[in-house]
Amino acid sequence: MRKTVLSGIQPSGKLHLGNYFGAMRQHIEMQAEHDAFYFMANYHTLTSLQNGPELRQNTIDVVLDYLALGLDPTKCTFFAQSDVPQVTELAWILGTLCPVSLMEKGVAYKDKVANGLAANIGLFTYPILQAADILIYNSDIVPVGADQKQNIEFSRDLAQKLNFTYEKELLKIPEPHIVESVAIVPGVDGRKMSKSYGNTILIFDEGKALKEKVMKIVTDATPLEDPKNPDTCNVFALIKLFASTEKKEEIAAKYRAGGYGYGHAKKELLGMITEYFAEAREKRHQLEQNPDFVMDVLKEGGEKARKRAEEVMQPIREALGLIRTHYAG
Repeated sequence: MRKTVLSGIQPSGKLHLGNYFGAMRQHIEMQAEHDAFYFMANYHTLTSLQNGPELRQNTIDVVLDYLALGLDPTKCTFFAQSDVPQVTELAWILGTLCPVSLMEKGVAYKDKVANGLAANIGLFTYPILQAADILIYNSDIVPVGADQKQNIEFSRDLAQKLNFTYEKELLKIPEPHIVESVAIVPGVDGRKMSKSYGNTILIFDEGKALKEKVMKIVTDATPLEDPKNPDTCNVFALIKLFASTEKKEEIAAKYRAGGYGYGHAKKELLGMITEYFAEAREKRHQLEQNPDFVMDVLKEGGEKARKRAEEVMQPIREALGLIRTHYAG
C-alpha cells in the first residue's frame, strides 16, 4: 500500500550541495515509491527573509533546480506552501491548543536565535506551522534528519491534542522517518555547508565560479610529497559523494602514498562536480527559457494539494463548530 510522504524545503537562497545530498536526492528517489507531497516552504522563509522579489525568485529557482535534477511533477505533488490556505487555517487551530511551554522547549528556535536570527513570533511558533504542513495532507511518513525529530514529535502531540479535545480521529498521527544515512557535507571552510555560514558550493555553479570555490576548500599544510589522511580531508569528504567505490579507493591510496597534493584532489573534485550535474545543468538552462511551464507545474501541484487539504479540513471545521458558508478553492 502506497503511503503519503511529505517534505519541504525553504527557498531562502540558492540551493547547494548540502541541500542536494541531504534532502533533494532522497526526495527524487522516493517520488515513485510513495504518494509524495513536496513543497517550497515560503511561509517559513518569512521568518528570516523579508524581501518580496528575492523570495519570489528564490522560490522559482528551487522549482527549476528540482525539475532539472529529475523531480517529475506527474509522479508527485509539487507546490508552494502559500498556495494552500488551509495550512495557515490549521496552524491557527493547532495554536489555540498548544501550550506556550511546549514551544519554549523548542531546541531549533534556541539554536537559530543563538546564531543571530531575530527572535520573532513566527520563528517561535515555527513548529506549529510545520505541524500543520505535515498534518493537513494526512502524511504517513516525514523523512527528516535527527535534528528535526523534536518538531515531528510536536506534530504528533498537537494532532493527539486535537483528536482528544474533540473526541474524534480528525488528524492522522504521522511517523518520523529518521534519515540516518544523510551525509554531512562540508563547506569550503570545513564547517557544515550552510547558506548562513557563506561556505556553500551551489548545485549549479559552473566555470570560473565553481573552480574558485573548489580551490578555496580548506586543507592542512601537509607538503605535497608527504602521505596524507583522506579521512580527515574536506576535499576527500566531498569526493566521496561523487566517486564510485573503485574511484574512492584509488584516490585514497594516492593520498596515503604521498606525492599527491591537495591541488590534485581539488582538480579531480572539480571534474566530478562538473560531470555529475552536466545533464541537469543543461536541462535547467532549457527550463529557464520556459517560465510558463514552471508556473503551470506550481499551479497544478497547488490544486492537488488544496484538494487533499480541504478533505482533511472540512471534518475539522464541523467538529470545531466553525461556520463557513462558502469555500473559494
